[in-house]
Amino acid sequence: MVHISPATALTALTAGDWRELERRHQDRTDAATLGRRQRAGTAHTHPVDDFLFTYYPFRPGLLRRWHPGANVVLQGAATEERAGWKWYRSERDDLVVDHAAFIEKNARSIRFIVTLLGRTAQRAGNFGCFGLHEWAMVYKQGEHRHESPLRLSQGDTDTVVESHRIACTHFDAFRFFTPAAVDLNSEQARPVLPTRENQPRLEQPGCLHAGMDVYKWAIKLGPLIPGDLLLDCFDLARDIRELDMQASPYDLSEWGYSPVAIETPAGKAEYVRRQRGFTERSNGLRARVIAAVGALPEPVPPAR
Repeated sequence: MVHISPATALTALTAGDWRELERRHQDRTDAATLGRRQRAGTAHTHPVDDFLFTYYPFRPGLLRRWHPGANVVLQGAATEERAGWKWYRSERDDLVVDHAAFIEKNARSIRFIVTLLGRTAQRAGNFGCFGLHEWAMVYKQGEHRHESPLRLSQGDTDTVVESHRIACTHFDAFRFFTPAAVDLNSEQARPVLPTRENQPRLEQPGCLHAGMDVYKWAIKLGPLIPGDLLLDCFDLARDIRELDMQASPYDLSEWGYSPVAIETPAGKAEYVRRQRGFTERSNGLRARVIAAVGALPEPVPPAR
């Protein structure tokens, strides 16, 4: 049996206090997801905003669901709808997230997430990739993943790829490389290919996709993550996605986005400047996510 470390002292929120926090969370979510909800059921898609709901399959309604995080008592909430939500337990008239039960059930996954986030934050960022993962996804390929046209010809796009060092460390970006681009990824020279298994060993905080994924890991930690932290992770992912697409080979002018032309010195400089800012923000969020989890149980020793 997995033994949970003793819980820290509980913090009690009056009904008025937690309802106000819930309202603020819902208002913030509604503003952030308005475009996505308005496009629902239509043929229109947005190359930046919709990515956060397709790549990360977390609906606006779930994002709107506020959690207080672990070790917070919601006074008078036992008769509320949330009393039927998974991973909550009643304490007389109050509710609290069942921190111990959630960790008990998901200990292996949580340990992977905490290890990955912690190791990523400790590494130096790589600021020489210039977002070329998106270019490698269209290299020598007539059909592309996104509907928007390329802003350069296919031949010129391929030349950009061939004239730069491709050094992708992120598995979920690398797995979409075209077959021809896989052979160009300099990580093979180690030889180390990004895989799910070696992700904690390769992930580094300068990677835009690793920064976006802090949102994914917060989602997976469910009610342990306070609502404000989840939305901060969402906002970072959205901001990163904007640069990711601006620096891509796609022409997003119809959406009002000007390109960050990473094939030029000026574009490279802008990319790195914004990339460094995202690295600082993502590492701050990594620390907050780890802190929200709290003490983890010790691994269960193998049976003899």
